[in-house]
Formats: sequence, structure tokens, C-alpha cells
Amino acid sequence: MGFLDSLKAKLAPAKDKVSDQVSGLAEKHGGKVEHGLEKAARKVDEKTKGKYSDKIESGTGKAKHAIDRLAHKDVGPSGPPPPPAA
Repeated sequence: MGFLDSLKAKLAPAKDKVSDQVSGLAEKHGGKVEHGLEKAARKVDEKTKGKYSDKIESGTGKAKHAIDRLAHKDVGPSGPPPPPAA
């Protein structure tokens, strides 16, 4: 096992723990974050007089999607993962 493989193996538990914490925060506070994104998007759109509305809307949608993915990290593009084979 090389140095990088060894390092990855040692860091895996910490990565999983951080991932679980981020997921929990996104799930718990996702609504507040999305509300803040919407509010910021409206303000930026207002300040730019609608010049970048399509880009603001696109970016806001992508950010909301990312928050949703973090909150539901066990759900893939086609739904939850299949149960393990028996």
C-alpha cells in the first residue's frame, strides 16, 4: 500500500463523519439557506436592474439543487440506492 492509499485509509473515518455532519446541517437548515439564496438573488437582480436575471436564476437553481443533494446524500439521481443483495 502506497503512502496516498495509507493516508486515504486513515482519513476515511473523518471524511465520513464530516460528510454526515454536513448532510445533517443541510437537512436541518436547508430551508433557511434556500430562503437566503432567494432573498440574495432578488437583491442582486434588483441591483443589476434585471440585466443578469437568467444567470441569477440558473445559479440559484444550481445552489438549491446542491443543498438538496447534501441534505439527501443517500438519494442518487434515480432515487435511493437499491437494498443489498441477500
